[in-house]
Amino acid sequence: MDKFDKLSGIAAPMPMVNIDTDMIIPKQFLKTIKRSGLGVNLFDEMRFDRDGNEVPDFVLNKPQYREAEILVAGENFGCGSSREHAPWAIKDFGIRCVIAPSFADIFYNNCFKNGILPIALPQEQVDVLMKDAEKGSNARIEIDLEAQTITSSDGEVIRFDVDSFKKHCLMNGLDDIGLTMEKAASIDSFEATASQSRPWV
Repeated sequence: MDKFDKLSGIAAPMPMVNIDTDMIIPKQFLKTIKRSGLGVNLFDEMRFDRDGNEVPDFVLNKPQYREAEILVAGENFGCGSSREHAPWAIKDFGIRCVIAPSFADIFYNNCFKNGILPIALPQEQVDVLMKDAEKGSNARIEIDLEAQTITSSDGEVIRFDVDSFKKHCLMNGLDDIGLTMEKAASIDSFEATASQSRPWV
């Protein structure tokens, strides 16, 4: 998993509430178990019309937001089914951070396991960043996970809270497998001892 430390990027404004996981990645794209390749279908039903043509008014289709790495959205982001394909699609598109007033619990936790930083802030602070994001590609937002700060393009600094364990994992690029591998020496030692004491197993 990619490490997350600092990020300076374009923020795309998406002032919608209750963006669910089916909106993020529709169910017809859940056949794969690969984490890559889903970015082209992110927000598919909003990004494209029935003929597969881009919808010009959708934020991520606008030239100034095609390279967005941050998404500023409304409350209850990631609600709906618990599909892990949702953060896979977001990450594969190139978005490393989602800022919203609130998140669905399962989606929130899945983000950390897939190298994405979800930041929950009071609505008034999200409004500040939403307005900043509306300036387009000239407005870059800076995120410092270690310092737990967001700096707007105008220099306004907003602090955010994050669980210390999740922060550690994200800064060190540790998903569940990575955490297990940190204990590889202890696991090997246990297996060797167990093999000698219970050779019949």
